[in-house]
Amino acid sequence: MIEMIEPSMLLILGLVALAAGFIDAVAGGGGMLTVPALLSIGLPPHIALGTNKLAATFASSTAAWTYYRKQLFSPRFWRASFLATLIGAITGTLVVDLISTDWLEKVLPLIILAAAVYTVWHPHPKVHSNRLPHRCRTFRKKQWLQGTSLGFYDGLAGPGTGAFWTVSNMALYRLDILMASGLAKAMNFTSNLTSLITFAVLGHINFALGLTMGICLMLGAYIGAHSAIRFGAKFIRPVFVTVVIILAIKLAWQAWL
Repeated sequence: MIEMIEPSMLLILGLVALAAGFIDAVAGGGGMLTVPALLSIGLPPHIALGTNKLAATFASSTAAWTYYRKQLFSPRFWRASFLATLIGAITGTLVVDLISTDWLEKVLPLIILAAAVYTVWHPHPKVHSNRLPHRCRTFRKKQWLQGTSLGFYDGLAGPGTGAFWTVSNMALYRLDILMASGLAKAMNFTSNLTSLITFAVLGHINFALGLTMGICLMLGAYIGAHSAIRFGAKFIRPVFVTVVIILAIKLAWQAWL
């Protein structure tokens, strides 16, 4: 299918992926750019979602590794979250395979729009602590509820998952935005990789296009993660809000007008 895409369109998709990787590493929400871009070139929704997962795995792996090297999250501490996210992502991807293409074409833009609106108008908790939460039974329940629900959503649709992780990490565990973003990238990589493998088994991936966009996403994620770590919350919030507002307007125009 990639042979049918004009070079100019492929260049545009690469630039979109570069911007999406940067945005996703900074605060999440890169899928709000890449999924509509893939749908706009005529890919069926299932293929667009699967191809996006391949590309997104590049970005999330780069961002997660960068945050890990900066010691902004501990894999051992969040083991239950990893497992819950994995289970949720497999379930969500299997469910989306059962949904008809016509229905998915109508609903997907609305899901993306709802994610955009929520992440803009939902206030980020004002947290300045960089300490990990205390381990207890309630903490474990939070991990399982958060991991399975957000993993399921990422497998089912995906756009906005990173932003949902960041906001919920701050609200549930009182993490500051930088540590919340680090944990979000690790969990997003987990659900992306899990969903990618499931989509591959189901045959819903354009590998050539996904790899091309993935390289651009990886570069954008590398730049974005280092920028976020260097400049912190004062940099993250304005960039995120600005981009999501633009996307919300764009998606509303496409879906209803």
